[in-house]
Amino acid sequence: MSPTRRTILASAVLAAPALRAVARGGTVVVIGAGAAGLAAASALRAAGQDFLLIEARDRIGGRAFTDRSLGPDCRFDAGAEYIHWAERNPWAPVARAAGVRFAQEGGWARTLTIDGRPATEAENANRRAGFSGLDALLAPKGGDTSLAEAARAGGPNAELAAAGLSRLSLGEDPERVSAVDYDRLWSGTDLWVDGYGDLVARHFADLPVRLGCPVRAIDWSDRIVRIETADGTLAAAAVIVTVPVGVLKAGAIRFTPRLPDPAEAALDGLHMGAYTKIGLRLDPAKVDPAALGDAVSVFTGGPTLYFEMGPFGRAIAVANLGGDLARDLCRAGEPAAIALATERLGSILGSKAQGAVQAGRLAGWWTDPHARGSYSIVAPGHAEARDRLRDPVGERVFFAGEALAGGGAMTVGGATLDGARAARDVLKVLGV
Repeated sequence: MSPTRRTILASAVLAAPALRAVARGGTVVVIGAGAAGLAAASALRAAGQDFLLIEARDRIGGRAFTDRSLGPDCRFDAGAEYIHWAERNPWAPVARAAGVRFAQEGGWARTLTIDGRPATEAENANRRAGFSGLDALLAPKGGDTSLAEAARAGGPNAELAAAGLSRLSLGEDPERVSAVDYDRLWSGTDLWVDGYGDLVARHFADLPVRLGCPVRAIDWSDRIVRIETADGTLAAAAVIVTVPVGVLKAGAIRFTPRLPDPAEAALDGLHMGAYTKIGLRLDPAKVDPAALGDAVSVFTGGPTLYFEMGPFGRAIAVANLGGDLARDLCRAGEPAAIALATERLGSILGSKAQGAVQAGRLAGWWTDPHARGSYSIVAPGHAEARDRLRDPVGERVFFAGEALAGGGAMTVGGATLDGARAARDVLKVLGV
């Protein structure tokens, strides 16, 4: 670490005037140590650029987080778990070099239950029929409609399939998802990673970062940007803001002056989905979840839960859900979420489930103040929002993250690429 960097870190809690001389030398403050912020800081370091990386949480990784609260042998990825479009995702070679375990994404869930009973052959057939041809239905055909409206032409089975796809892939109800934006998302091989959050944390473990330092305000009215944090005010030549869209839209960071109309309009067209997970630790003496295969539980008037059964041979089941009913469950809190997942698992396992659940954990990103949702969603009619948010504000404030990643949006890989992009943009402005 250079003497200048040590000076900045030691002085981070001082008032802005004390840091101003350092800031004039080109200090860049990176806000948020998720994948985008980590990638941005790494790129700045590689270019020899002075930087300070600050993070509100007590850990790095953001929404890439491997949860160990159920025990070391029952860890699960509470956030990202797939390396999507692995053919060009920067994390695929990182994962292979690190020797982590991964597997290709599975196919259909082995078991479907409806209102607590096994689905009939006809119901299973209807489900398969709904997904058949769904991609063609959802392809834009003029205008920027929602996924729900695009699926309507395929009839009730297609509408149900679109709802399941939207809630269990994007974390949002299909009425609120732009079909144009969905069509732009990159596709390819999906690799299921054993510990994606751990992989991200290990890969960037040598980056200096100030933890437990939430940002309250950014004043970009002068050539020097002033960043108000819980530890004091920082000053910088430029700032890269990588916090989730949900945090920005909640007003957790105050901008002075307020953001320009194009940036505000871009944020208006974006919101956060509510992809949610509930991990259940199981008694291996009572049930072998891996032998049962994944399962879907549908209840009339309730959320649809997709159960990953025994991922990577562990004695756990991880329930996945999304949309408004997932938001309701996050607000209800962890005990209610565990109770619902346990009840649904019981309807799948039958008598074998008696006393099988030993503990549970809610990964409720919707109520997490540092996320305010799972990942970004573009509303119908706002298909250009991601690109517009990339425009720097006053050549001093730069946004980055999965929300700005175009076809790579909603992924760790996209956030990583966009963080590096933002760093390049800052370096160009600073003349480095």
